[in-house]
Amino acid sequence: MTNEQWQILLNVIRGKMNVSSETIPAGFIIDSPWLPGWYGCSTLDYFASDEIWFEANRRAVETFPDVMFLPGFWAEYGMCTEPSAFGARCIWNENNLPHADRIIEDVDDLPEFYKNFHRPDVSVAGMLPFVLSRLRRMEPAVQRIGHEYRFAVARGPLNILSFLMGTTDFLMALKLYEEEAHALLNEVSEFLIDWIGLQLKTFPSMDGILLLDDIVGFLGEDDCRAFAVPYLKKIYGAFDVSVKFLHNDAEGRVCAPFLPETGVNLFNFSFNHSIPEMQALTKGQVALLGNIPPRDVLAQETPAQVEACVHETLAAVECKRRLILSAGGGMPQDVSTENIHAFLKGMKT
Repeated sequence: MTNEQWQILLNVIRGKMNVSSETIPAGFIIDSPWLPGWYGCSTLDYFASDEIWFEANRRAVETFPDVMFLPGFWAEYGMCTEPSAFGARCIWNENNLPHADRIIEDVDDLPEFYKNFHRPDVSVAGMLPFVLSRLRRMEPAVQRIGHEYRFAVARGPLNILSFLMGTTDFLMALKLYEEEAHALLNEVSEFLIDWIGLQLKTFPSMDGILLLDDIVGFLGEDDCRAFAVPYLKKIYGAFDVSVKFLHNDAEGRVCAPFLPETGVNLFNFSFNHSIPEMQALTKGQVALLGNIPPRDVLAQETPAQVEACVHETLAAVECKRRLILSAGGGMPQDVSTENIHAFLKGMKT
């Protein structure tokens, strides 16, 4: 992000912007599902080549200079980044996202897994050193075009454990092996504090945290309070940074009332929830990033339909403070340049 974009983001979060429909910022989470196809390279080459990774991101920020891309020049290896640190086998495909195989084969294996658990060393484990190495090597090129790294990024603790043992077994474990589940969530949270802390230490320009954890949205209210809130609060509370950003584009109503308590001040949520609804649930204390349907509208509709959807969404929002218009989730595959321009046009009509 540029210095100007970063200041706009801070002003939005702090509620300092007096906004109309014409001045609401636009922002998108972009990463490997969208960038390789849009840029015209294979997914594997995007992950393997520093130069292709940089040029794809550079083209995006230069094609759409009025858009905040979050987190901005994100060095990631899909869902494999953090699970690989725990020993998950990663499967790589030429033109599809990588997959991390589970390492806990059955929910009843959880107690034994925890008994033998050792927290990974974030400086050497899995793909984590590759993330830092890419960021270090490419930082001068990023800075030459007026951008800086602003966010330390990680998958959240529930998300990571759902990859290590499968989503269904993980959710079963919360009931069948509650003690071990809490213990592992605490260990993974400590791992994330180490990993985020290493990113922040390595790159002083970072002043934000982005956690991505859709599994939070798979919980009911009581389980969210028990199994998500304490660990999100622990992670966000470990760092004195200006932006504490959560992405959960599964069910968001369950966690929204807890977000101020956890320290979250920026939330990207599902397109199934309206902006006014989320404003009410967060009591206006959290900046919102949303809320156009990513696949069904942004990727699949015509430019005219995208423009109309944006216009209709904004017309339904009475209070436009603490709002960045975006997709209700990350940028999906196959979103065209024309549809992004139509999105921006719809914000001004």
